Amino acid sequence: MDKIKEKLKLLTTKPGCYLMKNENGNIIYVGKAKNLKKRVSSYFNKEHTGKTKALVENIKDFEYIVTSSEVESLLLEINLIKKYSPKYNILLKDNKSYPYIEITSDKYPRLIISRPRKIKNHKGKLFGPYPNANAARKTVELLNRIYPLRKCKLMEKKVCLYYHLNECLGYCEKKIDLNYVNQMISEITSFLKGNYDGVRKKIVNLMNEASSNLNFEKAIEYKEMLEYVDKVLEKQKITFTDNVDRDVINYYVKNDYISFQVLHLRDGKINKRDGEVFPLFDEIDDTLSYFVTSFYDKNEVPKEILVGQDFDVKLLSLALNTKVITITKGIKKRLIDMAYLNAKIVLDEKFELIIRDEKRTTLANEQLGKIIGIPNLRRIEVFDNAHLFGTFTVSGMIVFKDGKPDKKEYRKYKINSDSKDDYHTMQEVIYRRYYRVLSEKLERPDLIIVDGGIIQVNAAKDILDSLYLDIPVLGLKKNDKHTTTALISTEKEYNIDKTSDVFHLLTRIQDEVHRYTINYHKDIRSKGSLSSILDNVPGIGPKRKKELLKKYKTITKLKTLNKEELQEDLPYKVANDLYEFLRNEKN
Repeated sequence: MDKIKEKLKLLTTKPGCYLMKNENGNIIYVGKAKNLKKRVSSYFNKEHTGKTKALVENIKDFEYIVTSSEVESLLLEINLIKKYSPKYNILLKDNKSYPYIEITSDKYPRLIISRPRKIKNHKGKLFGPYPNANAARKTVELLNRIYPLRKCKLMEKKVCLYYHLNECLGYCEKKIDLNYVNQMISEITSFLKGNYDGVRKKIVNLMNEASSNLNFEKAIEYKEMLEYVDKVLEKQKITFTDNVDRDVINYYVKNDYISFQVLHLRDGKINKRDGEVFPLFDEIDDTLSYFVTSFYDKNEVPKEILVGQDFDVKLLSLALNTKVITITKGIKKRLIDMAYLNAKIVLDEKFELIIRDEKRTTLANEQLGKIIGIPNLRRIEVFDNAHLFGTFTVSGMIVFKDGKPDKKEYRKYKINSDSKDDYHTMQEVIYRRYYRVLSEKLERPDLIIVDGGIIQVNAAKDILDSLYLDIPVLGLKKNDKHTTTALISTEKEYNIDKTSDVFHLLTRIQDEVHRYTINYHKDIRSKGSLSSILDNVPGIGPKRKKELLKKYKTITKLKTLNKEELQEDLPYKVANDLYEFLRNEKN
């Protein structure tokens, strides 16, 4: 969650799409945003219920793609959902939310709104999907008014009202020139592909004609329709009609690091993004060629690759045996710019995360050292204990180096001593740890922290003194809400500003050692043998233990029994004690 919180602080306010990932890195949700920072942050800064709550609980990371408009982000969202079929995007899986405009395949075609179940092998010509369904319907209405196409679904025997309104050629009765029909279809097709100057001129002429005839109501209607057309057909920088598989690659350099972004377009639309950031050791032109060729050692080479101006297109074309080009204007240039923008954002975010991470870890650790009088504080070893009613007692040790957890150094301890109080538990784990440190000549910590008060500090200090080890020991003093309020030693108490990075470092240390120890404790309890459970119940000796082990074999079976069933094998009091113990252990 710390990683997510830091990334949220750096999110751009630009429009785009975000991809939520689970702990395995799988994409579980794709969304769009007019403001990425505001939208993505909303998942984590307020309470949720139902499916949204389930989604948020499974989010472990996210990435995003910046677009230049909300419309682009909406259509990119559709493509990404089709590509990844995320678990939580149920509402968008079947394309029902977004309509297409269709020119039917009939002899006399109709222009209609369509929501086909399958796009591939569909008989009619499809255009879309359109993010604004209302504007799409208005566009169809507009085109049907300008072009006298067939309007009826079934051919009637007589002409209808549309014929008398000059919005239909009367296909049911009249002899129709197919060349004229084909010309209309060609103009409409060109319009729906984005070349709509001709149709706009027709609308403007109709609007001016209505105005000249003082039919201002009609003129306003045409004006509104023109606005609808402009809205629904807002040009998309991320869509092509040629359906050529192409990739777009660009880069950004900062502070001797280089960031690459690869946008994958399939069927004319972006459906995937790849990226990489690494130190810049060689000349930029050599690095560009190296990245592209090595990238396609592991990825399929498309028919066309668009790159920025600094790439050696001749060399790359020969090396990859495909078309590699750079563009200086038009829709493809805007795609190259989009790749550059995303590469820049990724690298800027990476450096900001590094700065923030250093502030909350390394610098906070240095500040802690100054507060407690350890000028070269590097390694901290932290201990916590856990038990259940004096049973299954365990300890956990975590290690922080320069303010960051070093998980390969973590250690778990099963406590062997008969005494179950915190004082003797701490003594045992400290002795076992630092006797081994001495005997095996392991690295010694600069500081030991125990998750507890002065009792645990004294217990640790007594053992260290007996081993002739001079290592400072501090305890995490907590209030009645189990919140750390100060650091304590045998001589002094250190009050830490709760708004400081040092306090936040101590909080992370406390949370981490507690998490590690409790998880180990739960693991021991869940995997604990029936034999060890029975050892903790008064009145169960070797004979009764052997009989119970033979009959029930597992803790799970024993937990299903009630008091009366246990009394079939045990005396009343022993059965009651075992029942209560199992119930407490379960809770």
